[in-house]
Amino acid sequence: MSVTTAPQARLRGHSQVILFSVVAAIGGFLFGFDTAIINGAVDPIEKSFHLTSVGIGVVVSITLFGAALGAFSTGWLADRIGRPRVMLIAAAVFAASAVGCGLSTGLWDLSFWRLLIGVSVGAVTVIGPLYISEIAPAAIRGRLSSLQQMAIVLGIFAALLSDASIAAALSGADALHFLGLPAWRWMFIAGVVPAVIYGFASFLVPESPRYLVARGRDAAARRVLQRLENDSADAAAAKVLEIRSTLDSAARPRFSDLLSRRTGFLPIVWIGIALAALQSLVGIDVIFYYSTSLWQSVGFSESASFGLSVFSSIVNVVATVVAILLIDRIGRRRLLLIGSAGMFVSLVVVAVGFSTATTVDGAVVLGGAWGVLTLVGANVFVVAFAISWGPVVWVLLGEMFPNRIRGVALSVAATANWTCEVILNLTFPTLRDISLSGSYAIYALMALTSWFVVYFGVRETRARELEDMTASVNASAVRSRRRLTRRSAAR
Repeated sequence: MSVTTAPQARLRGHSQVILFSVVAAIGGFLFGFDTAIINGAVDPIEKSFHLTSVGIGVVVSITLFGAALGAFSTGWLADRIGRPRVMLIAAAVFAASAVGCGLSTGLWDLSFWRLLIGVSVGAVTVIGPLYISEIAPAAIRGRLSSLQQMAIVLGIFAALLSDASIAAALSGADALHFLGLPAWRWMFIAGVVPAVIYGFASFLVPESPRYLVARGRDAAARRVLQRLENDSADAAAAKVLEIRSTLDSAARPRFSDLLSRRTGFLPIVWIGIALAALQSLVGIDVIFYYSTSLWQSVGFSESASFGLSVFSSIVNVVATVVAILLIDRIGRRRLLLIGSAGMFVSLVVVAVGFSTATTVDGAVVLGGAWGVLTLVGANVFVVAFAISWGPVVWVLLGEMFPNRIRGVALSVAATANWTCEVILNLTFPTLRDISLSGSYAIYALMALTSWFVVYFGVRETRARELEDMTASVNASAVRSRRRLTRRSAAR
């Protein structure tokens, strides 16, 4: 009897973990949808509010500034009020901001609501990977943590598909469509639906057992562990003791815990910052946020450019599914190395392709075989990113830091990610005007740098419990202190 019921019971436990991970990942869908929906609303917003290019730049980029603020504060907040409560707050802000953007009357209130959307986006980039990594069993943690990226790309796809559908079906994004409101306003208001779902679902998920242990609530942590992994009471109690051994219960996590006198940040934090920064600096946003105007600039029609943007997002979704299937099979480190190599080669092809472009009647045109090769190169880049750096970086950031500093360290890394997003989006239009091929050459250099960072700085975390990785980091720190002690004695 026990032979047949044990696997079934464990499957039921994993089913609950999967369900709660999906709930946590809904925030990723909101992230993708609310950041990409602006793609189709820029022109009607500019006309409706009579904005200058500076005003449009503020509306588009202020979300990224808000995301950096949200990412920086979320780890600290999650360590004080808990993971599900942060999800609920983010959902409420998402919903209010969606309505606020849809009903805005001018630049300042639209910018305010876009800033709040950014704060929520930054929050979900931290809380999703943090929560999933803390509830998922080691054997399937990579696949479950990858759900965050899957939700993001589905959100981007939904936004781009919505924009393309409106452009094809209506006379324009500013056409009257429902209750007297222009269609672009309903693009924003539609974000209320997933936000409300996310908010209600946050009431259903249990608190992270590692958070509960850190707050001295061992009994509650044991109950959650039994619910998530279907462990016996004794096994759950042993797991609680293991978690507690990696925590300093006498002090709450602080930013100063990340610092080192010799290197500024602890080495593991620097690696996390580098991974998060390079994920942005390889230029993936250029494909998704500027793709429509980019393809128009090299000779494609408006309808074809919308179609290519949607196609790229479909490629992104399919490749992310592949990443979910592979991440717990071949490991995080190997996927990142493969992805870095693929991104570098494809970006070199795109850079060379754009260098062959000519100007005809004031428009940039890619002719001959290089037009096809450049399009293929751009989509190979999307595939290489989506099977590796898209999901794997957030998986690693959720599991590579010691238990005691995980929330704060993840916030710092996510802030670096969003800061680099701001830099990328602010510099690309200028770089494009100076040299389109040169801008892609810079992104290719970032991809090459990412390979070396992974090769020399990243350790494999596949199938390892979070407490095991904490012990490895602590052991490494002890060895470093011993080496310093021996050197001091020798002097």
